[in-house]
Amino acid sequence: MPEDPNPFGDDLFGQTHVRAYRETGGEQGYHWRGTTVLLLTTKGRVSWQERTTPLIFRADGDRWVVVASKGGAPEHPDWYKNMARDPHAMVQVKDERIAVRAYDAEGEERSRLWSLMTEVWPAYDEYQRRTDRQIPVVVLERA
Repeated sequence: MPEDPNPFGDDLFGQTHVRAYRETGGEQGYHWRGTTVLLLTTKGRVSWQERTTPLIFRADGDRWVVVASKGGAPEHPDWYKNMARDPHAMVQVKDERIAVRAYDAEGEERSRLWSLMTEVWPAYDEYQRRTDRQIPVVVLERA
């Protein structure tokens, strides 16, 4: 019997997504539901242990853009809270690991990048309607 070419399944989520992405150098997990995904590794703001999250992203020149939506929940996602404490992190894009520094886009830059992100994941607009907080648009630059 031939080996299963996709042992992780087609609907990757959470830590299964992280594991598949890492084990295959992004062959599985980089392309996801019509978008592209990177892995963001931050240090826990309390534990200082590494935490890795798969996130939809878009490239903007030589930077990566992600959205701290948490599906429109009233509070920010943990990875974003971690980066508020320490903006230094690592991303994995396919099989490349890159040290980055994060900042929140504001003003015209945020508007432009929000539009860029909703082109690939229109649900971000719905997530924004679900919450009173302004959902952060985060820019990741090479450190």
